[in-house]
Amino acid sequence: MIHPLTYIHPDAKIAPGVRIDPFTTIHKNVEIGEGSWIGSNVTIMEGARIGKNVKIFPSSIISAIPQDLKFKGEDSVAIIGDNTTIRECVTINRGTADKKATVIGNDCLIMAYSHIAHDCEVGKGCIFSNNTTLAGHIQVGDYVVLAGLTAIQQFVRIGSHAFVTGGSLVRKDIPPYVKAAREPLSYVGVNSIGLKRRGYSIEKINHILDIYRILFVRGYNVSKALSIIETDIPVSDERDEIISFVRDTGKGIMKGYIRRMSNEDVG
Repeated sequence: MIHPLTYIHPDAKIAPGVRIDPFTTIHKNVEIGEGSWIGSNVTIMEGARIGKNVKIFPSSIISAIPQDLKFKGEDSVAIIGDNTTIRECVTINRGTADKKATVIGNDCLIMAYSHIAHDCEVGKGCIFSNNTTLAGHIQVGDYVVLAGLTAIQQFVRIGSHAFVTGGSLVRKDIPPYVKAAREPLSYVGVNSIGLKRRGYSIEKINHILDIYRILFVRGYNVSKALSIIETDIPVSDERDEIISFVRDTGKGIMKGYIRRMSNEDVG
């Protein structure tokens, strides 16, 4: 199951049933769970913690040291959850002294040429399309979809079930359950298709829509919108999650709905 042209450091811990293809290098202080497959020309560096049934495609580099000048060689890890697939040429850096870990959740799909930097935390079931780039210290919730060529600034948070359209530059926090698009990045609706696929009822989706109409469409400032949401919207897990996310933002949240000017508006 392990090709003779693969190098594995004697201190690495490789579970039974792991398949490792030729020309791959496994450094010391690495753990790989049972049933995983590591393709050709992969480099898995010190501090990697790879779960069960993970698939890592050729030329990826997992747990390289951070691209951060503040990094001083401290012990840290890069954790890859069970059943996650990492496609060709992905790079995932390990943590720094800040959190000491970069974490990718279970059941994720990280497509080719994506980069996940130090101290990022990615939830379960996420899909990152080709050339997605996460700077350091980013938090991504569960079931987030990032379309191709999305670039996210450091310390940004993205709430669970959000969808970000391709080519986006993400400079502000994106609350849960929304679709984000345009430049500058703005609210363009609730991610109703994704929510339906995950079993959310029409009633629940409409409940979330009511919240975001107040927050993003009606022109209130954030504090006023939150006050109205708390007063007028029935209590639910989704309502409380959105309120908590917005209140805890450090960089501020993305813009609300922006009406595009038509030719008649210009004329």
